[in-house]
Amino acid sequence: MSPIAFKKILVGFAFSPNLKANIYEALRMVHYFEGELVFVHVGNKTAEKESRFKEIVASSPVQSEKIAIHWKVGNPVNTLLEASEEFKVDLIVLGALKRENVVKFYMGSIARKITRQANCSVLLLINPSVERNPCQHIVVNGFDSPQTIDTIGAAFVVAKSLGAKKISLVEEISRSKVAVTVDDDRSLRRATLRKEKLRRQEQTRVKDVVRNLPDTLTNDVNWTTQSIFGSRGYSIGHYAKVVRADLLIMNAQENLSFIDRLITRDIEHILAELPTDVLIVNSKRR
Repeated sequence: MSPIAFKKILVGFAFSPNLKANIYEALRMVHYFEGELVFVHVGNKTAEKESRFKEIVASSPVQSEKIAIHWKVGNPVNTLLEASEEFKVDLIVLGALKRENVVKFYMGSIARKITRQANCSVLLLINPSVERNPCQHIVVNGFDSPQTIDTIGAAFVVAKSLGAKKISLVEEISRSKVAVTVDDDRSLRRATLRKEKLRRQEQTRVKDVVRNLPDTLTNDVNWTTQSIFGSRGYSIGHYAKVVRADLLIMNAQENLSFIDRLITRDIEHILAELPTDVLIVNSKRR
């Protein structure tokens, strides 16, 4: 199966201070992915809004002939989700706050609600820019999950399209898998050997995924594996922040119940406090 491609991109936009930066980012993205762009504004269409939008698009140094603009009225979350289905897009691009407070976490901001419910991939931008900031380092989850194969494949597609030269494939290993209580030198050695065995197993699994990708994607990309012992979601988010990654790519997560979200699992750690721009890869439309 060929890796996921992002050929049709939906951008939900609002008339906020970041409007110009969001439009410029979207135009650059569709250029790099060689796709088509669907802009959707949830709100009333006015001559002033339309004029301002077209003026910003025309001022961009990157242009595309494959652009459509739609004006819709309704609930922002439902409207954008319905639009993603209507236009059969591969990717939704949204602006998002860097940190979500407790109230917003349980109520859900627009960007995070869409991320949890969308049937396609979602890119959350926390620092859109008018001037291009090159994507140089991508961190990708290497979870032991069937979804990870598509996620890693998509990461190499993105790296190739954006010209990123470095990918870190991070395997988060639960400390519970070590299952050794350390209370003396002997038990410490057992724990160390157990960790090393788990690390080798995880690295072999992830490397096998990469080796099955087309050489055209993996050539010219410096990729490495990194094993981390800790809580899934939290550990990789912290790692991406420490290494100053330009993009974090994660598996999409199945719909969670309210109780599941109280526990703050996997991707919820990332959504609660975005360490950088985050791409959530969803392979439901494969």
